[in-house]
Amino acid sequence: MPELPEVETVRRGLAPVMEGAVIARADVNRPDLRWPFPARMPERLTGARVDRLRRRSKYILADLDTGETLLIHLGMSGRMLISGDPLGQFVHEHPAPEKHDHVVFHMENGARITFNDPRRFGAMDLLDTATAEAHKLLAVLGPEPLGNDFHEDHLIAAFKGKMTPVKSALLDQRIVAGLGNIYVCEALFRSGISPTRKAGRIAAQRVAALVPIVRDVLQDAIAAGGSSLKDFRQADGELGYFQHSFDVYGREGQACTTEGCASHVARIVQSGRSSFYCPTCQR
Repeated sequence: MPELPEVETVRRGLAPVMEGAVIARADVNRPDLRWPFPARMPERLTGARVDRLRRRSKYILADLDTGETLLIHLGMSGRMLISGDPLGQFVHEHPAPEKHDHVVFHMENGARITFNDPRRFGAMDLLDTATAEAHKLLAVLGPEPLGNDFHEDHLIAAFKGKMTPVKSALLDQRIVAGLGNIYVCEALFRSGISPTRKAGRIAAQRVAALVPIVRDVLQDAIAAGGSSLKDFRQADGELGYFQHSFDVYGREGQACTTEGCASHVARIVQSGRSSFYCPTCQR
């Protein structure tokens, strides 16, 4: 599933052709994805101007001049691809429709944004903009890891007394929003903390040091266009490249990248997810 860097990469790719632009027509080609589309979705989107395109956790939010916000979740295999870009950033002509093109936005500026999702685990909804943050999907989310509310005091307080593994704690969206398996593994490696350590038993100084490390990992991944392991593509159809910079994720049995370390990357399963780490460097 795309994690925060992938979703942010898609948002940044869409912004130049969607922000300030009007949706001339919205085609909705099936009744549902993960859940049913909202009633009269094509009519509610047609003619709306996108005032702002933002991200909350792993959701893209398009604030419309109609007072509604379009919520988009890419799911496991969802892609939002641009064609016919009037700004000249994308050279793709409008492609022929494909089987899994479930929602298509025809913009007045000539761009077309297609939501293609073979597995149909993605989702869209229309929310009242004024109360969007109170929506059940958004209200439970913790602070954004790249925002000001994610700071040392917050993480230290969130970990205090918590006897779950630190890996699970960082994946808890109520503690910090948007982190997924890949980037937690990478951040824990950079911090030298084992994924099996109990969150509440990590010294406050080491917990505090996690904050800038998490931010650095995410910013590095965004700069590389995210990670393309299976389905992920940027809005222009290009792959992300951060997978070529992984220190531990997916590298089971390979040599540790730390200079002077003779260990190899190990893999364990925690709560049904693979954790990759160096048994020597991470304690």
